[in-house]
Amino acid sequence: MVALQKTALSAGAPEIKRAESPLLQANEAGAFSGYASLFGVVDSGGDMVMTGAFARSLIKRGAGGVKMLWQHHAAEPIGMWSSIVEDSRGLKVEGRLDLSVARAREALSLMRKGAIDGLSIGFRARRATTDKSSGVRRLHEIDLWEISIVTFPMLPQARIGKVKQSRSGASRMEALGAKLARLRAQRAALDFAQALRRAAARC
Repeated sequence: MVALQKTALSAGAPEIKRAESPLLQANEAGAFSGYASLFGVVDSGGDMVMTGAFARSLIKRGAGGVKMLWQHHAAEPIGMWSSIVEDSRGLKVEGRLDLSVARAREALSLMRKGAIDGLSIGFRARRATTDKSSGVRRLHEIDLWEISIVTFPMLPQARIGKVKQSRSGASRMEALGAKLARLRAQRAALDFAQALRRAAARC
């Protein structure tokens, strides 16, 4: 029997998770689709999103209530989500970039060239359990705030498979890539939380 314990959930900065599944290619009008999260996959942070984790949040907010951001920057919305649904694989999304926004036009150009192909969620965990033996945190309920178009995927090693190098060199690159992704995620979470506090203070 797997030993589980409830995880104490913090009310601090929102969390960020990047999906390993790339975006489908955006068309000229800025429409695109992809998976923002995958179910049953342990990420580099030791978390696993469980089937149905987004259900309550999606009922509460709907696609229109989830922001589309650039690199998790609250001050840079770049479009709208038209559909956010859970299927058997994960959180499937469809959206359209607002091409009247300069950053959205830049994002579209990068996406069509394959330079940007990642999606990442910004959220708060509402209910989670932790496997005491493996340390894996299972996220059973997530309050989804935003989904960003991002540079770095959840699994850094997937980005270096085309580079020929020794196994030891690959391992070092994977470790550095994972560390860089964690640092960028932490920074983005802090920036997002600060922007939310400033917005709340102005209300």
